[in-house]
Parts: sequence; structure tokens; C-alpha cells
Amino acid sequence: MADVNFKADDEQNPPSGPGGRLIREPLSDEESPEVRYIELLFFAYRDFTSDPDAVLAAYGFGRAHHRVVHFVNRNPGIRVADLLDILKITKQSLGRVLKQLIDGGFIEQVQGPQDRRQRLLYPTEAGRALALRLLAPQERRIGSALDVLPAEERRGAERFLKMIIDAGERDKVARLIGR
Repeated sequence: MADVNFKADDEQNPPSGPGGRLIREPLSDEESPEVRYIELLFFAYRDFTSDPDAVLAAYGFGRAHHRVVHFVNRNPGIRVADLLDILKITKQSLGRVLKQLIDGGFIEQVQGPQDRRQRLLYPTEAGRALALRLLAPQERRIGSALDVLPAEERRGAERFLKMIIDAGERDKVARLIGR
């Protein structure tokens, strides 16, 4: 590939490509004050998931497996239909992940007592142990962050996270996590 050389005055007006002129300045906080929170969420999520990701990799599992193990452990006997509603993934995606977790002995699928078409999901002892192993570093990370906040700021952090959830889903999430 040949080098492309521009004259000094071309640097002020770089060439246009298929996407238009090159932008050399980042968005400012004045243009997009929310971008700071978006980036903090990106970095927080990166670090929040990094410890469980290392554990999951040892099993050949990914984040979808983590979410399934988490919600089955938090809701033993959960219907597959309800898990699909929580995770917002396709039946096909859930089916693949569930098969691996069932075959691996982490989750057991049982027919519903009244409706045999229902599939209820329960953690096994191995599934509970995995869920707790994945949860522990996240509990430490969240606990450390909350420990430095006064109660009012903790409530503010919780309210902020709740407000990010789609408005139509907030009541459902509140019931799910409210216990």
C-alpha cells in the first residue's frame, strides 16, 4: 500500500472519505452532557463483568450463561417463558445456552405439575455453587462502591439505575428484584 502525503495546508481540511470529512475534536460535555455517564457505564460494566468472565471462560461459557444461571438461582422453578421475558433473547439463543447448562449439570428442567408443556428451571447444587462463585466478586465490587456512599447517595444511585430501565419494564423489574 502506498503512503499518502498531504501538503501542510491539507491538514486543516483533510480529505473526505465515504463517511465525509474527518472529525478531529471529541464531543464536548456542553454538546452531550450525558456522554460522561454513558462512558462511566461502559467502564463500570467492563470491570463488573471481568471477574465473572474469567470464571465463565474456564467452563467455555459466556455472559448469556451467566445471566441464565443468575436468574434461575434467584428464581428457582422459573418458567422458561418468564426467563425469556427477563432476558429479552430469542428462544433459539436461550435453548442453546440452556442445553449447555443442563448437559453440564448446572440446571435441571422439570415439567410443570399442572401443565406438562411448561418447563420449569431449577439450579442444581453445582449450578448454585457456580452462581455464588460468579456473584461473589460482583458483590465485593458493589459493596466497596456503596461503602463509601452515604445512605442518601446510595438511594440516588439506586434511583438512577432504575430510571435507566425502560419505563414499561420498571414495575416488572421492581417486582422481580423486590422479593
